[in-house]
Amino acid sequence: MKVIAVETYGGPEVLHPVELPDPHPGPGQVRIRVRAAAVAPVDAMLRTGLLADMNAGRTPPFVPGMEVAGAVDEVGDDIDPALAVEVGEKVVGFVDNLGTHGGYSDYVVLPAASVTRIPEGASAPEAASFINNSLTALNALDALKLPAGATLLVTGAAGSVGGYLTQLAHHAGLRVITIAGPGDDDLVRTFGANEVVHRGPHAAADALALIPGGVDAVADAALLGDDIVDVIRDGGQLATFRPYHGEPGRGIRVHGLNVRQRATDHAAITRLRDLVNEGVLTMRVGPVLPAADATEAHRLLDAGGVRGRIILEFPIP
Repeated sequence: MKVIAVETYGGPEVLHPVELPDPHPGPGQVRIRVRAAAVAPVDAMLRTGLLADMNAGRTPPFVPGMEVAGAVDEVGDDIDPALAVEVGEKVVGFVDNLGTHGGYSDYVVLPAASVTRIPEGASAPEAASFINNSLTALNALDALKLPAGATLLVTGAAGSVGGYLTQLAHHAGLRVITIAGPGDDDLVRTFGANEVVHRGPHAAADALALIPGGVDAVADAALLGDDIVDVIRDGGQLATFRPYHGEPGRGIRVHGLNVRQRATDHAAITRLRDLVNEGVLTMRVGPVLPAADATEAHRLLDAGGVRGRIILEFPIP
């Protein structure tokens, strides 16, 4: 099979096709013939070497990609009947990528627990667009355990993770304050934002003006770190998605989160699919490119400002 991989770290130009042996499923696993894979910031982190420690001791190539959509074409032995999917079933899968195992591949083998049927009527690009970010958002809300009516500030609310945080928090009955760009008010309100604060040097002060005592928690999708902790009330919480080394004090609890810990949480993955079917979560597709144009996809990712998930279509010619 062909994959899109890196053999040296660097800019988008280091991505290129590589031929690897076809993988086959072992016990409890399924093989997916990939039709679409999402392009995410974590893929750029792998490409540039920011995740080099993850692959320490492994020999390149390294394959990015943490979410795919396609069809099951091989099934291993000893699949839990509760997880069983048939050959030919259209599915979406979360990929805990490592080394040569990644979503930018013609085929990928996954634990059956990491796979669920695609949302009703979804195309492959649509199906590949939601699982990683929505699972990241759900992981944060599960860690925060906020009761209905609590106040949550979401930074980067117009982005992929921030958008799903806003939608899930609204669905859970939270009061959602969002920070987003000046042109994104209507978008984040469709996600369920109760209040919108514009990003910039006065964002924290503007948020405190809305909630003078401070919010119960911040989900920091925009990685604002110390610039946003003053908005949290004493004894509140901060959910972070990359390492945060600050010490907010005032009894604030910091949750450092990694979505990979939910890679085989089949109940959560399927619940998110069901929320798409119910219209609670949206599938946000941006540019769709052939897998052979992965370099251009990463240039778009690095440039920023894309609304919706950049998608690569497979197979690789």
